Amino acid sequence: MLALLWNLSAAIRGYLRFYMPTNRALDWLRTPHGLKWAVPVALIAVPGYLAVMAIVAQFALRPGLGWLNVLVLLCFWNSAKFACMATLSLPMLVKRFVASARTSS
Repeated sequence: MLALLWNLSAAIRGYLRFYMPTNRALDWLRTPHGLKWAVPVALIAVPGYLAVMAIVAQFALRPGLGWLNVLVLLCFWNSAKFACMATLSLPMLVKRFVASARTSS
C-alpha cells in the first residue's frame, strides 16, 4: 500500500512539474541564464498573484461560490513560490559569481 501511494504521489508530482506554468517558469528561473531574471519576475508576479487572490477572495465570500477558495489558495501558493525564488536567487547568484571568479583566476 505504501509503495502504491509513493508511486501515485511521484506521478502526480511529475505531472504538476511538467504541465503547471508556474512550475515551468520557476524551473527556468533556476537555470544559470534565468537566475538573473528571478527578482524582476518576482517583483511582477508576487503583487499580481496577490491582487488576483484578493479579487477572487471577494468573489468567494458570496453565497454559493465557496469553491473559489481553492483559487485563493492557489494564488497564494504561487505568490509564495515566486517570493521564495526571489529571496533564494540572490545567494545563488553570489555563489555563481564567486565560482566563476575562482575558475577565471
